[in-house]
Amino acid sequence: MFKRFYKSLFFGHRFYLAMVLVIVLFVLSYLLPFLFNIAKLALLFLFLLLLLDYVILFFSKGSVSVARTLPERMSNGDLNPIHINTTNDYVFAVDVKMIDEVPFQFQKRDFALFASLKPGEHRVLSYELRPTERGEYEFFNINVFVKSRLKMIVRRKVVAAQKKVKVLPSFFLLKRYELMAHSNNLAEAGNRKIRKIGHSLEFEQIKDYVPGDDIRSINWKATARRGGQLMVNNYTDEKSQQVYCILDKGRVMKMPFDDMALLDYAINATLILSSVALIKQDKAGLITFSNEIGSFLPADRRAKQMNSILQLLYDEQTKFPEADYEKLYALMRMRITQRSLVILFTNFESMSALQRQLPYIKAIARNHLLLVVFFENTGLRELTEKTATTVEDLYTKTIAEKFEHEKRLIVKELQKHGISSILTPPQHLTVSVVNKYLEIKARQAI
Repeated sequence: MFKRFYKSLFFGHRFYLAMVLVIVLFVLSYLLPFLFNIAKLALLFLFLLLLLDYVILFFSKGSVSVARTLPERMSNGDLNPIHINTTNDYVFAVDVKMIDEVPFQFQKRDFALFASLKPGEHRVLSYELRPTERGEYEFFNINVFVKSRLKMIVRRKVVAAQKKVKVLPSFFLLKRYELMAHSNNLAEAGNRKIRKIGHSLEFEQIKDYVPGDDIRSINWKATARRGGQLMVNNYTDEKSQQVYCILDKGRVMKMPFDDMALLDYAINATLILSSVALIKQDKAGLITFSNEIGSFLPADRRAKQMNSILQLLYDEQTKFPEADYEKLYALMRMRITQRSLVILFTNFESMSALQRQLPYIKAIARNHLLLVVFFENTGLRELTEKTATTVEDLYTKTIAEKFEHEKRLIVKELQKHGISSILTPPQHLTVSVVNKYLEIKARQAI
């Protein structure tokens, strides 16, 4: 029992300040003897305060109870709220410091929560964590340090709260895009309206004419039946088209940006684009590859398709070998027989890197509508915009401009072969890809 009390006993800052004061009095008493008795009284008073504080904290009924509330799963790249329910069961007010042992992936060495609680008070302390890697995260114990109003002694209480939580691709962003897609309000996310050329092939309904409707869509037979009230044919985008997202898991996708690998940005964009495609009643599919073919999920629009995509994306990791586009082309020739919209998430840092894969990219584009998505190097842009003050700065800026120019040449090279592309910063990837998908749908390009 003594060992339990001893291991839970710590001293507060007020105790050390008081001890320093007592020591100073004893030192000064060598020069001023009358201070010696004052120093002894101060030491006795300090000892009595310590004893009183110890009795209050360790022998009083009650405690400070805490319980952590975690989400069932966490969203990668987003701020996830964590709550700690705290209750003061003592009959006196206390100051509480809590150190939550968060997963090692966050590398938080100075994390703590503070609260002052009245007798019987309940409070929820909250904080947020932003994971940058998918996988399983383990939370450990909660260390609670309690001080009375005397603040001489600190009592530690260790609350066992071990729990594992899965970090999945960004489903927070997914829910937001799903809501916008259902309400046909994707413009709020930065998407722009595309003017349609002609009509899609799928008739939806006949409706009353309103200003702004295309007069070429007027249904004169229906108008005659309504006694002159103009009626127009309403068309909808074609449905059940196949949309495949292809993720390059090679070493080019291991490059970090804002603590996340490029592959994680591509995974988040794939998840959202697949969801929007399913809401638009297209079929969504998935392929991952590196030096070997990884996952292949045939395009479908079943109710369980979104969950299948989420589970496949959860386990995908980058690899160090270079991606094998020849194997990708062979798989697509064998498994994808219908013309589809193929969105390839990859990264090219130089023209030579593109030229190595260009024959296979061109071969894929002959059978499908191919969209190549790769990333701007935002670090290079910062260097090119920086004012050069020394010869070394000028050299660095020139090299950065060369690499940035090469990225633009890659876009032009793909355009020369009739291949669409998106060059985007990682943080704008999702909006850019969803924009392009809606544009392709509006233009009936598939």
